[in-house]
Amino acid sequence: MCCFLPFIVIEPYKPFERPSWDDYFMIQAILAKSRSNCLSRQIGAVLVKNNRQISTGYNGTPTGIINCFEGGCKRCSERINGVIKSGESLDRCICVHAEANAIMQCVMFGNTGSTHNATLYSTLSPCIECSKMAITVGIGRIVVLSKYTEDGTEILKQANIQLSEMDPSKLQYWLLKLCN
Repeated sequence: MCCFLPFIVIEPYKPFERPSWDDYFMIQAILAKSRSNCLSRQIGAVLVKNNRQISTGYNGTPTGIINCFEGGCKRCSERINGVIKSGESLDRCICVHAEANAIMQCVMFGNTGSTHNATLYSTLSPCIECSKMAITVGIGRIVVLSKYTEDGTEILKQANIQLSEMDPSKLQYWLLKLCN
């Protein structure tokens, strides 16, 4: 039994039971989120082509910059300390979004062509900037776990990119099973 979920009973194992592709890759995005170093919010993303993971990303300060949780992003520190409100001074945040990191990983490792008609899984719907990046690199579908109020839904619709929100309760069985 999982040490942090001792009160939950998991159904008996069923032979050859497997998660759907969407469940599987969203679980990967949840795992990627655990690497986030952002004080404000932890997000994970996975880029997939033909049911193969091609990159992952999580939000936080750029490589070589002091981690956000260690004081690297003054804007996030001010938000956590109540100096500014959520959504304010976003232009001062130096953290890179999970979706942007996943897209940039493709560029860094030379597999940018693989983003055409790829699926982006993210634990939060992409902001307008990340939505523009997704459109530019040809992502065809985006699956999210929850919605961000300032997301790029409208421009994604204009670009004919399918945006769907998963029901988090669908993942509960698989996440619990991982703990067993």
